[in-house]
Amino acid sequence: MSTHHLSTGSTAPPLTPGKLRFYSMRFCPYAQRIHLVLDIKNIPYEVVYINLTHKPEWLLEKNSLGKVPCIELENGETLYESLVIADYLDEAYPQRPLYPKNPLQKAKDRLLIERFGSVITSMYKLYRSIAIERDAFEEALTGLEIYDRELAKRGTPFFGGSKPGMLDLMIWPWCERADVIRILSGDQYIIPRDRFLRLLEWRSAMKEDPSIKKSYLEPEIHTKYIKSRLAGSPQYDMLIEA
Repeated sequence: MSTHHLSTGSTAPPLTPGKLRFYSMRFCPYAQRIHLVLDIKNIPYEVVYINLTHKPEWLLEKNSLGKVPCIELENGETLYESLVIADYLDEAYPQRPLYPKNPLQKAKDRLLIERFGSVITSMYKLYRSIAIERDAFEEALTGLEIYDRELAKRGTPFFGGSKPGMLDLMIWPWCERADVIRILSGDQYIIPRDRFLRLLEWRSAMKEDPSIKKSYLEPEIHTKYIKSRLAGSPQYDMLIEA
């Protein structure tokens, strides 16, 4: 397992027998989706972290798009795109299934995962320019209302029921980072508790799950990374350097 993010001129580490290889970036929310699935299903894996500014030449052999997340199987086959990988892992490793058994409910969960993309878009607008995209905060809150209502409808602590399921895991990375906006731009960007009571209770419950804790980072750490990225010099290895 690499600790530093490998960059241009590096050599691809050899595969470890019996372990799935996961190409990741420590602060990428899409890659965190896969960390969550791997950890909650207790799948043996090793991580190779990638410097996305100065990518290793060999990464294109694993993923022609040169992106993370990407997984490599023992036979050399690779997969990329977070939702594709997550679905593959859930089917290939049937222990601790993450989707509902009911086909209709499974389809509805997939729709909610896809719909969350609008919330992600609004959050990225806020990271880039709070002054220009002031309305993006309300856009994000409006998008989140759907999920607060869904939790109320289900009457369970998690979207997956008594424990996190695929829908929980696929939206969690951005919910983990929700307080970054407040830290960057002030208390007027706090998620209102009276409007999102169930979703905030869900967030507290998610943070206590042992599998979620394995990849969890405090919002101050995410903010420090995002500031470095906005400054044009992403600090991929700041946790090691600290």
